[in-house]
Amino acid sequence: MSQSFDMSQLKLGIFHGPHHDKMADPQVLLERDFRLMEHLDGLGYDEAWIGEHHSGGFEMIAAPELFIAAAAERTRHIRFGTGVKSLPYHNPLIAADTMAQLDHQLRGRAIFGVGPGALASDAQMMGIQPAQQRPRLEEALAAVVPLLQGETVTLKTDWFDLQDARLGLGCYTKPMIEMAVTSVRSPAGVVQAGRYGLGLLTLGGINDDALSKYAQNWAIYEAECARHGHIPDRSKFRITTFVHLAETREKAFEDVQWGLEKWIDYSHDVVSAGHMVERGLDDPAKFIAENQRAIIGTPDDAVAEIQRVWDGVGGFGGLLMFGMDWAPPAATWRSFELMAEYVRPRLTGANQARQGSYDFAKANQDDNRIKVRGAIQTATEKFETESGEAVIRRAEFGDK
Repeated sequence: MSQSFDMSQLKLGIFHGPHHDKMADPQVLLERDFRLMEHLDGLGYDEAWIGEHHSGGFEMIAAPELFIAAAAERTRHIRFGTGVKSLPYHNPLIAADTMAQLDHQLRGRAIFGVGPGALASDAQMMGIQPAQQRPRLEEALAAVVPLLQGETVTLKTDWFDLQDARLGLGCYTKPMIEMAVTSVRSPAGVVQAGRYGLGLLTLGGINDDALSKYAQNWAIYEAECARHGHIPDRSKFRITTFVHLAETREKAFEDVQWGLEKWIDYSHDVVSAGHMVERGLDDPAKFIAENQRAIIGTPDDAVAEIQRVWDGVGGFGGLLMFGMDWAPPAATWRSFELMAEYVRPRLTGANQARQGSYDFAKANQDDNRIKVRGAIQTATEKFETESGEAVIRRAEFGDK
């Protein structure tokens, strides 16, 4: 069974493909991404997950480890995960060795997220068929996990051959770097995560039907963990979703008109999985929000929706917001600020002690005001009395 868990432990993060307009200058975009990581670190965000993609133009980071290594030098606290490393594209020894080194460079702030690969066009360029990707993920994990745990691995498949393979450096984190596996709605990723006791990265939306699937998958995950001697841990269960917040609902919906249509085109033209909104709708943002496919609105709306997600799956450890260019950069950054300032503390109860302190002071204000006024009056009378006595002494004995 899972350990007890409550929302006070909820982590906040970004799942950053990233999704950028293919017409914008890549140098400007990369620098903006680095500055966003600094901004999130300053806001107290817990995690940033960086994607791996090799085609399509929008998701322009090919090597998340390179971006993470640079971003880590510009931040202090935020953890960085590969979101995710597509294991079917990499020799398991090289992938494990690379992440072990990154674990050292970040001194434990790195997380190794893995998956089968999201874009069919990526796999196509490498001669990999979509039907091969999930079996390859399973085969890669059978090598990567023991390698990271310090074991020597001999394993041959039809796409890699390891002979007495071992890591040259080993992990900084003991017994190994934290890992997580992507899961959409099928139980494939859940089974692999449970087999090795790894975390779950859920990517399939937040409508009620999706939440029901996640709850079912969590039960499968618990069973797989038990079967292989692992303890399921909801703190390693992360939910991803689309979020844009503003001070008013009107402003939030106005903001996303800036880039939403371009993202919709990308989701139809490039993304292999099903798209969440059709082209040509009069108000796609309204459709997305009303059908529980994104959170667009105010901090109050976000609190209500995240609570619904929490209740629907029985609790989770991390909420990751997709890094989208739906809104202009300034509005996007403001959305992240609102999430950190006003949504997170209401979910986690971070201000309970402060509110309790305020309520205590307010409840005792009338009595304390009387006491303070009395103390002032007493001090004043004492001063006046002592001052009067001093004047009399000076008059009687002179000023000596």
